[in-house]
Amino acid sequence: MIPHFSGKLQEGSKRMRVAFVSFEFIEYSVRLASGIAQDASVLLLLPDNEVRPYMYLVKHGVEIRPFHKPRLRQPLRQAKMIGHLVRLIRDFKPDVIHLQSGHPWFSLALSMLGNIPLVVTVHDPSRHFGGSSCVLVDWALDHPCHRARQRIVHAPQMKDLLVKRFGVSSDSVHIVPHIMIGDDSVLERVPEDENLILFFGRIQEYKGLEYLIRAEPLIAAKVPAATFVIAGTGEDFGRYRQMMVHPERFIVYNEHVSDLKRAELFRRASIVVLPYVEASQSGVIPIAYRFGKAVVVTNVGGLPAMVDHGQTGYIVPPCDTSALAEAIILLLENKELRSQLGLNGKRKVNTEFSAERVAGKTLEVYQLAIQEGSQAKCQKAITQ
Repeated sequence: MIPHFSGKLQEGSKRMRVAFVSFEFIEYSVRLASGIAQDASVLLLLPDNEVRPYMYLVKHGVEIRPFHKPRLRQPLRQAKMIGHLVRLIRDFKPDVIHLQSGHPWFSLALSMLGNIPLVVTVHDPSRHFGGSSCVLVDWALDHPCHRARQRIVHAPQMKDLLVKRFGVSSDSVHIVPHIMIGDDSVLERVPEDENLILFFGRIQEYKGLEYLIRAEPLIAAKVPAATFVIAGTGEDFGRYRQMMVHPERFIVYNEHVSDLKRAELFRRASIVVLPYVEASQSGVIPIAYRFGKAVVVTNVGGLPAMVDHGQTGYIVPPCDTSALAEAIILLLENKELRSQLGLNGKRKVNTEFSAERVAGKTLEVYQLAIQEGSQAKCQKAITQ
């Protein structure tokens, strides 16, 4: 049980100082850092070209320092970036550093930051199949998890996987919900298309898009007006086009999707489908809930922990085209049920995934990391 934490190191002491570093998960990071800043002083370090669209979300109490993120194969520029980040963190004098997953070059610089307590959020405890892998890069990405005093994941299944894979203490891994993302205040007049099925996100083999495409004829046989929207970048889309029995039913945005376009797609969608073959967690589900959409997901990774079966959506077996089609048809044919599940999802994200709740739980993990660091210093002093 994590002790209650008010945002202060001790009663009457200074505000906690948090250096929050991320090379990905930009909207997530801005929203979480802004939530944490209600009770702590935050230095937020994010790539400059990616954070610009989210600057309006930065709250008072966050000192944001955008930095240039070079390509991984530019060692001199990477070294310059790392030196810059290390100086910023040292000058800030944080009580704790919070890193969002690993970065091959930044991982090598952790030793330069001394014994500042490190907390790492592990978004993917294991590599997804179908992606590239390199022993050296894998080590560099995993190194922060080994080095961290405390670790955060977003689902019980991910905690079990992390403990098993890294051999870390179960007590050092904490389940903190994925913060809600997406802006449902824009494009409010965009109407819902009652027959539109949305697949959103990066297109990779483990996302199981092929099973949604193969389910299309089964769905169309029951709901002839069904339309499928696929939006996201990723692997070559040619093989997916070849699978389509009725390509005219598919609208494909195989490109980077802006936040405004994202809002339009989620508003228009009737339901949101995640037919993944494997998964850790998903930022797509909180977005769907934010826009009041029911979801259909597969029973893999941390997805079931984010969905209340029959209440906010439906959970089906992975790689089961028939089960996937049946759940989608059920929602398409029952507007009242679909609307109720969407309303339940919106209520869920506004409570369980709210910035206040997620930030509060995260601050509690910081406190544990700081306490462990203090105990380590005392033990070292005693032995000397």
